Amino acid sequence: MKRWMKLATGIAAISLATAGCAGSGGSGEAPASNAPQQISGDLTVWLMTGSAPDTLTSALHKEFQDANPGVKIKYEIQQWNGIQQKLTTALASQTPPDVIELGNTQTPAFASESVLADVTDSVNDFNGAQWLKGLKDSATFDGKQYGVPFYAANREVLYRKDMFEQAGITTPPASNDEWLAAIDKLKTKFGSDPEFQPLYLPGQYWYAYLSFLWDQGGDIAKADGKKFKSTLNTPEAKAALEFYKKLVDASGTKAPKDNDEANPQQSGIYGGGKVAMFIGTPGEVATAAKTDPTIKDKTGAFAVPGKSAGKSAPVFLGGSNLAIPLNSKNQAAAKAYIKLLSSQKYQTEIAKGGFVPGTSTDISALSSDPYASVMAKAAQNGRAVPSSPNWGNVESGQNPLKDMLTAYLTGAKSADQATGDANSALDKLLAGS
Repeated sequence: MKRWMKLATGIAAISLATAGCAGSGGSGEAPASNAPQQISGDLTVWLMTGSAPDTLTSALHKEFQDANPGVKIKYEIQQWNGIQQKLTTALASQTPPDVIELGNTQTPAFASESVLADVTDSVNDFNGAQWLKGLKDSATFDGKQYGVPFYAANREVLYRKDMFEQAGITTPPASNDEWLAAIDKLKTKFGSDPEFQPLYLPGQYWYAYLSFLWDQGGDIAKADGKKFKSTLNTPEAKAALEFYKKLVDASGTKAPKDNDEANPQQSGIYGGGKVAMFIGTPGEVATAAKTDPTIKDKTGAFAVPGKSAGKSAPVFLGGSNLAIPLNSKNQAAAKAYIKLLSSQKYQTEIAKGGFVPGTSTDISALSSDPYASVMAKAAQNGRAVPSSPNWGNVESGQNPLKDMLTAYLTGAKSADQATGDANSALDKLLAGS
């Protein structure tokens, strides 16, 4: 989980310097042919470290080569450090790999540079009827499909079961009102300890804000042709901002208002034993257990509550897509490979690894995990950030959502000022300024 979060929080903007760098293709579409394509030759596959266990890829490659004896697979595991530049260089060449794994916030940027094959006509071959909308959207650009969901993960509320029990909370909160009521009960029970925090919530945790924004019916930005216009100054965005502040004020969290969940690492704070809840990914429980090995057995999970009772808030889906470079010399084999990897058989193996499967709605393999099962159910109501090729500018630079949250929580700006300024700043970034 720590690995995929790097994708969701640190994607750099992509810039391919010359118009001809995509090779002779340029249109972003795979060559069309009515004649049957023979699957043979070398197939170079780049997957990222930690994405697929060796047992999965060994079985996958054996099955693929048994069915296609004319194909030789060159499987190369890539490291996250430096992958942005390595992909940029490879995709601009005439000899890129044939199958690549991309972070789902990277995909629109590469698609806009016309270096990925358009796989719109092959979606059904990749089990497209079962794709979650949020995952499909992350691999869509200008109405066309340039990637196939591989896997995802999302946030949930992780909580101390023992503290809830002692505070008289018999069932996890299922609405915003119930969440606030649980905070009150926890304060009543443990509030005499000055270090206690019912909910640890950093001021710049914009991924949490997205859940509240979408739950209010708002969005970050709306498509305007091939461009996007920010919608952070809407009544829905202001309502989400006000609810965020209500949570912060009610909990009395000691988290910084001018930093995010990684600074300091919130799982480490939770592991210290003075926090009853935080919004995080299942993998953060293991990190907390490095501080307190007993905390894993004490921790439960519930979906981020929504404003309507019994309906959880939408969550941001972070993860990876599979794509075929436009200049791949073996696109027929690449499609066959992705077709097999996106099948129920191998997506079940992805789920067993603790991820939400990208091309399957069958999450039964996660049912025995108390954290992953909640995550997977919440993912059914998952969303993606705007599929703007300039989204990298938002995450790698001065993120307007972070500035907005800090300004409002500290009282430096009113809700109108904070959302208005963020809206203007986001518009500039999405326009490439």
